[in-house]
Amino acid sequence: MAGFCSSSTLSSVSNFRTSWLVETHSRRTIPGKPLHRRNVNIKAEVTYVNADEAKKLIAVEGYAILDVRDNSQYNRAHIKSCYHVPLFVENQDNDFGTIIKRTVHNNFSGLFFGLPFTKLNPDFVQSVKSQFSPESKLLLVCQEGLRSSAAANQLDQAGFQNIACITSGLQKVKPGTFDSVGTTELQDAGKAGLVTVQGKISAVLGTVLVCAYLFITFFPEQAEKLLQFAPTS
Repeated sequence: MAGFCSSSTLSSVSNFRTSWLVETHSRRTIPGKPLHRRNVNIKAEVTYVNADEAKKLIAVEGYAILDVRDNSQYNRAHIKSCYHVPLFVENQDNDFGTIIKRTVHNNFSGLFFGLPFTKLNPDFVQSVKSQFSPESKLLLVCQEGLRSSAAANQLDQAGFQNIACITSGLQKVKPGTFDSVGTTELQDAGKAGLVTVQGKISAVLGTVLVCAYLFITFFPEQAEKLLQFAPTS
């Protein structure tokens, strides 16, 4: 009797171990593996292309252009017939910390580079979904290529399967590559603030210095007389 009980116990233990070591897969059993479940998420790869390759995606494969830049850059210049859903929107929050950060930003980056004080658009993915299905072919564009990559990552996680980005953004696109709308060229849409007049100021100062040098060189007597009238400290 004792032997029978021992045999039953060993048999039960053996069956328990075997069931733990068996994985069911497509109605077949594979011995020697622990039983567990697998969650497999299939993600599409983002395609990075240059401007010429991007034109082929649009003309041949029917990709729609999605501009993810902020409103200021989009209004300066954008590709004709593109869609616009900004990844970042202007931050108008009025809590104390945001007011301080916005003031500092506007006095430096905003003043010199014309960059608005922004925050991540909480409705970005939902706004894109309202206009496109996950199977849509989308070419994402921004000014430097960083925002389009970040936007592609969000859309990839949301289930979009056909996404492409222009490497280095619109700043590397040659004039005339795309039909554009706006007050400037696509590659210059990111330039604003004092940096836009810096080059003009340098050109004017350079011209004045060159003219002064030539005047002193070819008309030294007249230059000396003029210097005599100059105020001295």
